[in-house]
Amino acid sequence: MTRRTGLRLIAVLVTALLAFGLVAGRLVHLQVVAPDHYASIGHAQRVRSIALPADRGALFDRNGHELALSVPQHTVWADPRLVTDPRAYAAALGPILDLDPEVVRERLIRTGAFVYLARQIDDERASRVRDLGLAGINVITEPRRFRPAGDLAAAVLGTVDLDNIGVSGLELHHDELLAGVPGELVVERALGGMTIPSGEHRLRPAERGADLVLTLDRSLQYEAERLLAEQIAATGAKGGMVVLMAPRSGDILAMASLRAGAGDDPTPRPTRDNMAVTTVFEPGSVNKVITLAGAIEEGLFTADDVLVVPDRLRVSTHVFSDHERHPPERWSVSDILTRSSNVGTIMIAQELGRDRFDAYLRRFGFGERTALGFPAESAGLMLEPGGWSGTSIGSLPIGQGVSVTALQMLLAYNVIANDGVYVAPRLVKASVDADGTHREARPAATRPVVSGPTAVAMTDMLVRAVEEGTGVRARIEGYPVAGKTGTARKPLDGVRGYKPGAYMASFAGFVPADDPKLSMIVVLDEPHPIYGGVVAAPLFADLARYALRHLRIPPGAAVVGEEPEPPPGTLTEPVPQPIQD
Repeated sequence: MTRRTGLRLIAVLVTALLAFGLVAGRLVHLQVVAPDHYASIGHAQRVRSIALPADRGALFDRNGHELALSVPQHTVWADPRLVTDPRAYAAALGPILDLDPEVVRERLIRTGAFVYLARQIDDERASRVRDLGLAGINVITEPRRFRPAGDLAAAVLGTVDLDNIGVSGLELHHDELLAGVPGELVVERALGGMTIPSGEHRLRPAERGADLVLTLDRSLQYEAERLLAEQIAATGAKGGMVVLMAPRSGDILAMASLRAGAGDDPTPRPTRDNMAVTTVFEPGSVNKVITLAGAIEEGLFTADDVLVVPDRLRVSTHVFSDHERHPPERWSVSDILTRSSNVGTIMIAQELGRDRFDAYLRRFGFGERTALGFPAESAGLMLEPGGWSGTSIGSLPIGQGVSVTALQMLLAYNVIANDGVYVAPRLVKASVDADGTHREARPAATRPVVSGPTAVAMTDMLVRAVEEGTGVRARIEGYPVAGKTGTARKPLDGVRGYKPGAYMASFAGFVPADDPKLSMIVVLDEPHPIYGGVVAAPLFADLARYALRHLRIPPGAAVVGEEPEPPPGTLTEPVPQPIQD
């Protein structure tokens, strides 16, 4: 053996010894020094955690009719690490999932262990995916939200996103209660993606969300939307709102918000925005009930006290007027409301004074959100007394320069219906847990606003306003109705002043007046004719008739005779003059 050959053998032996040492060292590291670390890596590659969506609680009306519920649907997802041939997979899956195969392929080659291919598909397509038997392609069940009555009460109920999370309306407001608690399935899978029968397997079932029983009545909601749509179409209005309540409990029985269609289809449609609580408007003459109630409560006037009322009155820099010229008249406070006199109302407000009048607006609920807690609910717009101009004591008492939601205005009328007590509104009557436990919602909060005698006096005046005044079209045969009309100019958006020729027409009231079971406000946006007594009062009467029959409410003790057509010369609602302050 030559010296060179010997050196080569020695080099080979050294190399082999070094390689053996490295292997041995690696084995020692793997088996002795850090076995847990590498075992955990292998465990992670085999064990898969699958989230199990919780069934979302349902929404029911007060009579148990389903308004929104979750129905099981199928979702297809992939683990790209287990996909062996992305192009072939995509060619097979694309037609089933109604997706471009190239889109599917791009998802299948992504990094990571999870990617959605299609969500919430039907049973037939899910079965075809399963039949392909493709490694790494999985089908799970997840709930999808359905509304059996379509868009009925859509703005109130709200919506959920693709992950069944509430994004608007009651779905958002009560999301935590409705959503439930997701579960988890842990399984151990072989390299090909098949579950190992004897491998690790743990299941934590999802917990279903609670059901909510709402105060809404499905039939009343349907009728409110139907009648509102008809009146929007008949008057060419841009939209409208109706809120129907049980004033004693604060339960909202129907809450409708519609807008006129656009383009070739003017059919009014439900909005996704619950305008009755999110949109503000200047109420006009329906606001006069607060002015007069405050003055009577303070002992400044009674319903029979007489004032000499001219047809015009200067307040600071502006002259306010009634809707028609008349010589100075001796009118009682009740006459002033019946005739909806702007000048008479302002004279009463001047006696009440700035600070006391502002206090009554706030006691009746203006300037703050209601207890409803509805998403995006508005508090309305009110000036602080220190910010009043010289003409504010003229404009605010007749419903100009203050903005409210339809719900706020109706709650003010509920104070009169409830013998002077404010009752907070409710949309949820009860909840039902997953185990069937029924939990009644708390009764609505209450607070005194005016005395019982003041409320009685105001009720009598509002009944007269319907029987003899601007609200005659709200009369209902056999039932005394208390209410008031409103016709108010619309402010311009973002700038001072009013939109020429644009008005909000309204009617608010309750029935039967001597034992109120229902209260309602109707608001129409830019109708023609413009008067609340002409366009809003009839809708009030039509819906109230239906509700009285539907709820089997008998007539009150005081009975109104046959409902007449308004005679020639009947008072129409005054149009408030623009404010120049």
